[in-house]
This record gives sequence, structure tokens and C-alpha cells, in this order.
Amino acid sequence: MQYEELATPYYVVSEKRIRKNLEILKGVKDRTGCHILLAQKAFSMFSLYPLIGEYLDGTTASGLYEARLGWEEMKKENHIFSPAYKESEFDEICRICDHIVFNSFTQLERFGKRALEKGVSIGLRLNPECSTQEDHAIYDPCAPGSRLGITLENFKPELLEEVDGFHFHTLCEQNSDDLIKTFKAFEEKFGQWFKGLKWLNFGGGHHITRKDYDIGALEKLIHYVKDTYHLEVYLEPGEAIALNAGDLITTVEEIIDNHIHIAILDTSAACHMPDVLEMPYRPPLKDSGMPDEKAWTYRLAGPTCLAGDIIGDFSFDEPLKIGQRLVFGDMAIYSMVKNNTFNGMALPAIVLEKEDGDYQIIRSFGYEDFKMRLS
Repeated sequence: MQYEELATPYYVVSEKRIRKNLEILKGVKDRTGCHILLAQKAFSMFSLYPLIGEYLDGTTASGLYEARLGWEEMKKENHIFSPAYKESEFDEICRICDHIVFNSFTQLERFGKRALEKGVSIGLRLNPECSTQEDHAIYDPCAPGSRLGITLENFKPELLEEVDGFHFHTLCEQNSDDLIKTFKAFEEKFGQWFKGLKWLNFGGGHHITRKDYDIGALEKLIHYVKDTYHLEVYLEPGEAIALNAGDLITTVEEIIDNHIHIAILDTSAACHMPDVLEMPYRPPLKDSGMPDEKAWTYRLAGPTCLAGDIIGDFSFDEPLKIGQRLVFGDMAIYSMVKNNTFNGMALPAIVLEKEDGDYQIIRSFGYEDFKMRLS
């Protein structure tokens, strides 16, 4: 099948670009001996888990269902962190997870013994209280009042006897300089308790596959930890696995004028790319420019009833036409895992661009996918 035959909107993920990212990550693994896991919260296209499993060590989850997905579809190491575990789910979590990270000593005391009885490696998420976020406060786990991670003030070293590792996650789309800054704060606060541990987990948010990422600095830090403290090192990137590896294809359905040119698309910011409204975030759009950079500027918007369902203002060399297709880039990450059917919007199909150039529909969605969620 060729892409012209596919009905919009649809996400298309490039197998070739995924593999390229995986090769970069495997290079880090091979040169340092670290473990790299897929953070499923960013990318959960499990039809690609066999491919990802050829390069990475396993998956990490934020709850039972993600953990089940990794256990069923990747069948390798399976890690989980949650701010609070449910009593009704914990036995199953112990059955399918290799590592369980607790967010508090209360959770450790409540569930730790049961995890140990199942042979699970236990960790604690710690909060180094070192913010490196400038643009995305909603994603800053070190912000004052954060519920994520144990602060030094609340640390209880007398309860570490059965703890195998420490975990921190403070980054979002960042380079290794922010990781190094965070680790120095982490080491200063908690380094005296590294002795006796088996592993450290640096969490996610590492944009390792981005062109300007300083891989050498990352590898130097990993070697430092392994040589100084003799600990295994885990990384949990999500975006890095599928960074720039997928697009969202949409069609212009209507063009109206209200002081500005407005193009109504068959895709929605609120439903199909919610980070546009949540972060906020300006998605890359092929063959476009900033407002007024090119001859024709349009506000691109979705077809829902939400007045704020606006993707952004973009400019083009030529006027847009009804029926014209547009290509939003870097849509493999977060878009598919966070999309929704508000207003009865159909979910975009998930398409794989195979390495031989063929296009395969992995999953399409219809009315029943909307209806089944409501009653």
C-alpha cells in the first residue's frame, strides 16, 4: 500500500528511523555496559516491541496496564514506578515486574516485604530538589511541592536494608549537561548511601538521539558511576526511541476568514496532539514557516467544538486548498498514547512505513472505539 491510498488522519511511524534511533542507543549500551529501557509512557506501539527488544533491555511502566504490555509484548526486563500502588493490583505487579520503585518509605513499608518474597528488586525514587526545567513547569518533578520522589528532609536511612537501588527522574527533552547537573545534586545529597546498593536509575527525559545531544558526556557520567560506586546504571528514555520517527498526516477540510485565514483540518489539537495545548507546544509542519515568514499565513485548527482547539499559526508559499494534505512531524511520541475521542472524534489510524517503503495499517479505529468507552 502507498501513502496516497490512506485515509487521513493517520499516524505513520518509520521503521527505518526507529531502527536508526535504536542503533544510537545500543551504541551507548555497548560502550558503557548500562541498561536502557523503553519508557512506554512516551511510545507504546507494541507491534514494534520485537524490533525494540533486539536493541534495548526491556521496558518501564507507570502502572499495571503498561507493565502488562511490556511483560506480554517485550518479554525482557520489566520495571515499574508509581507514586502509589493499589492493594488490588500489587500481587500482579510483583508477578510480572523485575524491579519495583517506591515513591515513599510508607509505600516501602506497606508493600516491600511482599515484593521481596517474589524476588523483585526494590528501589526508591528520590528527589534531588534540583530543577533544570525552564519552559515546561508541568513536567518538573523537582518543583516545590512535587509529589514525586523522597526529599532529603524525609529520607530514612534506617529503612534501606532491603533496598537495591535509587531512582531519580527530573528531565524532559534535555541534554546531558542537565543530567550531569542533576546527578551532582543527587550525589551530594544521597551519595553517602550508595554503598550497598546494586543499581542507580537515571530515569528518562534524555534526548539521546537528538542531533546535538552530547553522548560523550553521558557516557563519561555512566563510567564514573560504575567505576566509583560499582553500580549498574539504568536509563529510561521514551522519546529518544521514537524521536523524529513519525508523522501525523491530515487534510484541509475548510478555509474561512475572520480577520485572519483559518484552515480547519480533520485532525484536532485537543484529541490527536494534546501536548499542543498542554505544554504548550508548536508541532513541526513540513514546508511551513513562522507567521508572516512566507506569503500566506493560516491559523490551523481542529474540527471540534472547543474554541481553543488551535494547533497554531503557520505560513506557506502558496494558498492552502481544501483537500490538501499537511504533514506534522515528530508525532510518534506522546500523541498516540495521549489521544482521545472528545466530541466523538475518530482516532487516527496507526500506520507503519516499513523499511522496504511499503505502508502497513497496524490499527484503524471506528465508532465502536468511541462508544465502548462511555457505557
